[in-house]
Amino acid sequence: MASASGAVGRAGHGGKARGLAAKVFALAPEGLRWPRGVLFLDLALVPLIVFWAVGHEVYLPSALFGLLFTLLADPGGGLGQRVSRSAAFALLGAGLTAAAFAMGGVAWYWLTLVVFAVTLTAGLAAVFGARRFAAALLLDVWFVIALALAFGLHHSGRVTSLTWAQVLAWTGGAALWIVMGLVEWLIHGRGERPQPIAEIPGDTSRKKLTPPLAVFALIRALTIAGTVALAFGLELSHGYWMPIAAVVAMKPSLRQAALVSAQRVTGAVIGAVAAALLLLVPTALSGFRLVVTERGLEVVALVLFMHGVVIRFWNYALYSAAIAAGALVLVGLPQPSDYAAEGYRVLWTLCGAGLALLVLLLAGLLTRRATGAPRPPS
Repeated sequence: MASASGAVGRAGHGGKARGLAAKVFALAPEGLRWPRGVLFLDLALVPLIVFWAVGHEVYLPSALFGLLFTLLADPGGGLGQRVSRSAAFALLGAGLTAAAFAMGGVAWYWLTLVVFAVTLTAGLAAVFGARRFAAALLLDVWFVIALALAFGLHHSGRVTSLTWAQVLAWTGGAALWIVMGLVEWLIHGRGERPQPIAEIPGDTSRKKLTPPLAVFALIRALTIAGTVALAFGLELSHGYWMPIAAVVAMKPSLRQAALVSAQRVTGAVIGAVAAALLLLVPTALSGFRLVVTERGLEVVALVLFMHGVVIRFWNYALYSAAIAAGALVLVGLPQPSDYAAEGYRVLWTLCGAGLALLVLLLAGLLTRRATGAPRPPS
């Protein structure tokens, strides 16, 4: 009887695990958006070819993220509204880019303090509406990625970059999408256009700063800043993958379903493993073969971003994996790779994603206890 009950228990747990996996990787065929993915790829080829031609590929990540995030933050509407809001987003991103690359070599506690301030501000932007909140979170993600890239470049010794050139690259990528919006406006009869990513909330109505919103913004800021302190304060090898994983894995609101949290964490881990495997390719190469391979990996990162744009609402876990893999490949390219380095990269990613999930679970339990809400069904 004991054996039978144990078998039933194992079967029950196995069924729950399979059911969760099926939900995490459930596909929504209507969520595929190939036209906008192809459009992003066409535009992204411009900075790719330009930086290859001038021999300064170190500025490519800033340009690609400037293009990608300005596309995601585009509010649609009339030309004046689109240009003004996209330009404001680009200017804020340029300021964060300047701060991140200027601080690449400063002490870890300054990095921690600035990341905390930026992340807290992004979280509190929810009072200005869901649309501005989404834009603020994009800028927060870019700041963490830029800081990691700046730190890696500062300590790699292989390549150097100029802060003003990184800012110009980000601004150029953002401007490329703004120009595309002008072309689209002229082609379609100078009328109002829908926002490119229609599924992103467009609400701009202001909300009250409630205690739950403020508390979660503070928790999120402390978590991301904590991963920065661990990564840079302890001088962990490739430790900057930890805050990148945490900022990707941590959902913006406790009200989101547990399924979204599982998809974010799963995507961050899959993306990290994929990026680590890709970065193993140039491990034993040198000279011309190394240069060609690195250029090929830049193309792979671009294609990963394109697929992220396409599958954003097809499957959220795979979208998170594509964006994380592309970002981590671009961040990891300036630093030499070996088997130990890839092991550290995956380890710190697991730690960052796991810490984000643990904080979310604890915050959810405290919220339910404070409100007296019943525990949701597993």
